[in-house]
Amino acid sequence: MASGAGRAAVAIMRLSGPDSGSLLEKLCGRLPPPRRASLRRLRGPDRAMLDQALVLFLPGPGSYTGEDTVELFLHGGRAVIAGVADALTGFGARPAAAGEFTRRAFLNGRMDLLEAEAVGDLIEAETTAQRRQALRQMEGGLGRIYRGWADRLRWLLAQQEALIDFPNEDLPIEVEQRIAAEIFALHREIGAYLDDGRRGERLREGLVFAVTGPPNVGKSSLVNALADRDVSIVAAVPGTTRDAIEVRLVFGGVPVTLVDTAGLRSTTDAVEAEGVRRAMHRAETADFVVWLSGPDTTAGGLGLHVTNKIDLGANVPDGALGVSALTGAGMDVLRDRLAIEARRLTEREGPPPLTRARHRAALSEMFERLEAASVAIFPELRGEDLRLALRSIGQITGEVGVEDLLGDIFGRFCIGK
Repeated sequence: MASGAGRAAVAIMRLSGPDSGSLLEKLCGRLPPPRRASLRRLRGPDRAMLDQALVLFLPGPGSYTGEDTVELFLHGGRAVIAGVADALTGFGARPAAAGEFTRRAFLNGRMDLLEAEAVGDLIEAETTAQRRQALRQMEGGLGRIYRGWADRLRWLLAQQEALIDFPNEDLPIEVEQRIAAEIFALHREIGAYLDDGRRGERLREGLVFAVTGPPNVGKSSLVNALADRDVSIVAAVPGTTRDAIEVRLVFGGVPVTLVDTAGLRSTTDAVEAEGVRRAMHRAETADFVVWLSGPDTTAGGLGLHVTNKIDLGANVPDGALGVSALTGAGMDVLRDRLAIEARRLTEREGPPPLTRARHRAALSEMFERLEAASVAIFPELRGEDLRLALRSIGQITGEVGVEDLLGDIFGRFCIGK
């Protein structure tokens, strides 16, 4: 199924493989013209009618997978879907594994591994910013950057091999100088690209904003107001929140996990003390901190200082935002400020950012290999470092050494994609 589960007006079922055309012919009696939607009666092996549906035959290699592909636009009832699926398996098909269509597209050269991962990111996108990032990667922006670096590495390696294989040919000294200069330039370029504050990964995975401060200043009330629903228990008793409570929100088009933490104070209560320890840990590891104070408390020096309970006459220090979680005063300004911070942490001018930990690990390995090549004494060692650097970037695009990754990457996709 390429469409979602459950009852619907239309359900889309896809087939891919060399026998797709013959299976469609068995199902509807005759093969429709390629790339033309045709209305057909679908029948099973016993010739009982299953549905009247639009069918589409897409011959390879000009299809999503690069193979002969069929799409069936069925009526969306469960009985129809089950009947057609049973008929297809009866004719010799088998159910697709998760992500198998996109995996076949990769193996058949219809897309590189970066573009395939972007398909998965696009399916999972929750926000506009995530959608834009996934589309940018799916259109090949990242692949062009990495292939450009790979081409430069191949040139370097070819030049270095020439120096190794023909040591007595009196090659111009400029060859050695140009190799060293290009290694230095590429090393610096990749280092600058890696130094991006993990913006792409943060956008893909979502940010963590921690709301912290002393007890009884209205942290839970503030989180409830930002979430526009009751997430945390609110009470006048200090120390009500004893564990980190999370809610998923969107600020500035960026997914953010907002964390309500326990009030920070010294306590002899073992349970509350553990809550304070966890609150301090979440504040230290969060992408951004909102320090909340009240009428009788002061700033904590962390992140954005917000003073709550201005409806009770709380004094707002210079540089702080004044809000009332109870009346809503100042909340729109706070939401705008949080949106600005979310965009600041994820947006970046220039080339598409890194989006996955495996990309960063491979590029970090490439960076280290180029650094080793730049100080290598012997040309053979420099050549080996360049080969290892080329292998590292090839693992990102899927050109070398990725077989072990494929099951993990495509296994996260939905069935039918």
